[in-house]
Amino acid sequence: MRKSKFKWTGRNTLDMVMITLGSAIYAFSLDMISIPNHLADGGLSGFTLIIRHFTGINPGISTFVLNIPLLIIGFKFLGKLAMLYTIWGTFCLSFFLSAWSYQTIIEQLPLHHDPFLAAVMAGSLSGLGLGLVFRYNGTTGGSDIVARVMQTARGVEPGNGLLLIDFLALACSLSYLDLYHVAYTMVSCVLLSTVLSKVVAGGTQAKGAFIISPKYKEITKMIDLELDRGFTFINSEGGYSNEEQHLIYLVINTKEIPLLKQIVKNEDPNAFMTIFDATEAIGEGFSYKAKKTSLFSRK
Repeated sequence: MRKSKFKWTGRNTLDMVMITLGSAIYAFSLDMISIPNHLADGGLSGFTLIIRHFTGINPGISTFVLNIPLLIIGFKFLGKLAMLYTIWGTFCLSFFLSAWSYQTIIEQLPLHHDPFLAAVMAGSLSGLGLGLVFRYNGTTGGSDIVARVMQTARGVEPGNGLLLIDFLALACSLSYLDLYHVAYTMVSCVLLSTVLSKVVAGGTQAKGAFIISPKYKEITKMIDLELDRGFTFINSEGGYSNEEQHLIYLVINTKEIPLLKQIVKNEDPNAFMTIFDATEAIGEGFSYKAKKTSLFSRK
């Protein structure tokens, strides 16, 4: 059989554009907020800031050099397309780190009067930038490659993987920063991890619900009428009674939780229900838009 040739699509172009944008935001956070406010950084960027302090070498140059062995490691675990995105992300980060530091149009943001605000801004912008890069299947090299490999090989969330690597870099940053600034950097790194995970998972989270009740037909009828949501019956067996029963499973948005609780309570006050996070709902038949009518507005 002949192998199918890879075909470049508009989706690939969008990925490259968003990786570029994410790299620019991340580099801006480092050059314009972290460096002037004497904050360290996690991962490879943290080590490049250490090199900058002791040698004066521009982070853009050291980032490019240190990424070479990591790119070789990543090539073994990641596909060709992922490596293409990684090489592009590495180039973009190195370019923007140099570009932001040399440009004179936008001034740095020295927030010395409020280091906490600097940490929050740095963590938020860095998380947004890296989140965009990860969401569109890329990395900016360095610890991002390690995090991506951990995600591919072990299923570790990128935000958690980066957080582990960040703490190692922060420990080394104590060689030139006091504990005061490193502590604020830890706040920034935790916020970075949180924002990154949110951006990768998607801005809107759905909720899943399991409901067990002998009045499952009445409950699902009202769910159909009031919530306009689909549902699934799962055949189950009581662990204590060994009786066969129907488990109702459905996905709703956060705003519909009070209405769902009211529906179940009205039909069966003794029903068992559990509600949990569904990171993202994908597929035909689900919309985050809630139905306008509700039990509370009916006459």
